[in-house]
Amino acid sequence: MKLSSILGLNARTKLYSYPYNTKKGKRIAASKLLTAKVLKKAEIPTPTIYAKFKSPSDVFSFDWESIPGAFAIKPSKGFGGEGIIVIKKKVKTKDGSVYWVTTQRKRMIVSDFQLHVMDILEGAFSYGNIPDVAFIQEYVGRDKAFRKYAYRGTPDIRIIVFNKVPVMAMLRLPTKDSGGRANLHQGAIGVGIDIATGITTKAVMYGQPIKFKPGTKRKLHGIKIPYWDKILDIAVKCQEVSKLGYLGADIVIHPEKGPMVLELNSMPGLAIQLANQAGLKRRLDRVDELKVRNAEHGVNIAKALFSEYFSEKVLKKDKEVISALEEIAIKSSKRKKVKVLAKIDTGAWRTSIDVKLAKELNLIRPENIIKKRTVQSALGVQEDRPIIVFTYWLKGKKITTMAGVTDRKNLKRKVIIGRKDLAGFLVKPRIDVDKKKE
Repeated sequence: MKLSSILGLNARTKLYSYPYNTKKGKRIAASKLLTAKVLKKAEIPTPTIYAKFKSPSDVFSFDWESIPGAFAIKPSKGFGGEGIIVIKKKVKTKDGSVYWVTTQRKRMIVSDFQLHVMDILEGAFSYGNIPDVAFIQEYVGRDKAFRKYAYRGTPDIRIIVFNKVPVMAMLRLPTKDSGGRANLHQGAIGVGIDIATGITTKAVMYGQPIKFKPGTKRKLHGIKIPYWDKILDIAVKCQEVSKLGYLGADIVIHPEKGPMVLELNSMPGLAIQLANQAGLKRRLDRVDELKVRNAEHGVNIAKALFSEYFSEKVLKKDKEVISALEEIAIKSSKRKKVKVLAKIDTGAWRTSIDVKLAKELNLIRPENIIKKRTVQSALGVQEDRPIIVFTYWLKGKKITTMAGVTDRKNLKRKVIIGRKDLAGFLVKPRIDVDKKKE
């Protein structure tokens, strides 16, 4: 990881959080209750809120036994995971009394809840000890994909979004050290995620690289995140409705309901760079001036731009051997796969596709165009040629990349696969094939 690509605290504030985040956006992110209200209005899923407490009278008049057995008590303006109590179940004893059990297996009764909520109202967990509002929220739990990796608490996925493009992501796994919380500074595990595939790559704990879940031989790389495309789409839509040009969206996966937004951050932490072993600054620079139309466009750009960083994350031990010519299956706009014989060209960096074929497959549509470049044709004419998001399958491997659209009407092969897309493959040239002009 190059030092020049790393984003520091001062640069984050000066270059991104301050100039790109509106006052309204910061106010929304600072309050979990306001965040939930704004997202609900935009039909973005969030955990259900069962009750709010604004005054002591709200606390002592509330019927605690009326809520479901599993829930979380939270401060609206708390930070760093402080002040959150997660209840996993309610227990009725033989004598008729009731108590609740936290995810840390601690018993609590109504008076414990009342005392904790009063602390929240007095600002014990808010920035600057400013009086706060408490609320009770639906318990999310753990999706089955994470049960082997997370200790008791609920894992979440942090997505950094800038200019409607998801630029970096990590999975945060609660540990025994973190007390079941997903906060890295408290001892949780941060696991980098490949934006293109939703597969975990590298992991850190207390800032140090690790390969396995502590105390086990369970590998932390190679975990497939469920609902990945939907998670990316939700993260971008959070930016659109919150008016935060630069944000961190924390998303959880409910075992039955799927992805939900837990909270938004106007100044998300920078440990995500350690988890991914990649600098944020370089990625932010790459999307800074792009004209991104909507969430779908932003997700397509992210997959095309950042797929190269961890292209060897879950490769087989032996590389797949491919020849100078290979049949690929191209995904068209109608979600059908069209088979084409493509040339494997290690002398070309980027993949390219013939303009006529691209039009036939309806690949040159607004949400699929990343940018345009001006080139000079063989006749000396200046032409604007689009660079598109291009998804295809080579030897069964799904590849999403950026492809240049060119006029190849006088050439035999309509698709050229560049070396940018060939990580994990061993190219074996065949001298006896395709001797004609390519």
